[in-house]
Amino acid sequence: MKLVTIAALVALTGIAASCSSLVATGTADQSHALAQLAPLYAVPKFVAPGPAFDAKKVMAGKSILSIPGPTSNPWYTQGLTAMKSVASMVGYSYSFVPNSGELAQYQKGMETGIASKVSLIDLFAGPSPSDLTKEIAAAKAAGTIVAVSHNFGVGDAVPNDVANLPVDFARAGRLLADWVISKDTAAHVLVLVSDELASTASLRSGIDSEFQQYGGPNIKCTFSNVAIANWSTGLKTAVEAAFKADPKISYVICVYDSMSEFVVPAVAAAKMEGKAKIIGFNGTPFVLDMIRAGKVEMAVGECLEWTGYAIADAEMRLIGGMGTVKDMNIPLRIFTQDNAAEAGIPATFSQGYGDSFKSGYQKLWGF
Repeated sequence: MKLVTIAALVALTGIAASCSSLVATGTADQSHALAQLAPLYAVPKFVAPGPAFDAKKVMAGKSILSIPGPTSNPWYTQGLTAMKSVASMVGYSYSFVPNSGELAQYQKGMETGIASKVSLIDLFAGPSPSDLTKEIAAAKAAGTIVAVSHNFGVGDAVPNDVANLPVDFARAGRLLADWVISKDTAAHVLVLVSDELASTASLRSGIDSEFQQYGGPNIKCTFSNVAIANWSTGLKTAVEAAFKADPKISYVICVYDSMSEFVVPAVAAAKMEGKAKIIGFNGTPFVLDMIRAGKVEMAVGECLEWTGYAIADAEMRLIGGMGTVKDMNIPLRIFTQDNAAEAGIPATFSQGYGDSFKSGYQKLWGF
């Protein structure tokens, strides 16, 4: 993967390749970075995303269809299972469209939802509203609400006026930058991204803004874009090219921590183990196992069961005419070698976050 020059990337995307390119003076603010990170070591507590409501009354006779990304991916399975659990608890019809991530399958799923007269269709962390313009218009004409969940950031504009059930990806990006600032005020950083995902823009923005505002002039950083379909070979190439261009790289940020599957061996092959630390966002179980083993330094994780509950809550509010939740309050937690075992041995998608959300949502829904 050829690293894009600053000038070329600015021309193409408007986002500078160098995280610190706009920082000319000042010093790194490690106190700020540490203050942002400090609350995230503890097990998170439930924060209601809105006022209480009678979920059973709101959802009587209603139905939800989820159209997720590839259902062979266990990440999706965990989220869908949690949403199904909420539906069973509250008492409404819930289903999802099994698929391998092909647009034709998403289109067919939309058609199925419209024909079945579901109350809401959720594009869950995969299907892009921009690819489904015709189908979204047909759904709206039929009186079906269309929402996109866990795909765009807080405050992002979403194509085709679809309800946005966002995650604060920008904050996750800022936390990744804060970790680097707290550890090394002269770090040379490689940030690996996949720009085809909507969430990447917010992650990029968070990383870039935090380094610019709090990183000081000595942190140097480069973004390298590798499409998901090319991870198995492209990430290795990107890492090799980055080390060749800058042997002083001390941190590799994987904006999606499952990139680590390919980045860890690439760092080892470059004989940079211990010199270039790896961190990332998501809290994918095998990455948490790598943290426990000392192969990855840190991950900012989120609980997928909690995420499923949060999305179900936001969708019920849409169906009940309560408006779009601006922030689902899905918490983040930092995992390091000190606490990774709390996620299980081996790690799981939902362990290590506590279960305050279960009683919290049940109370919120009138149980």
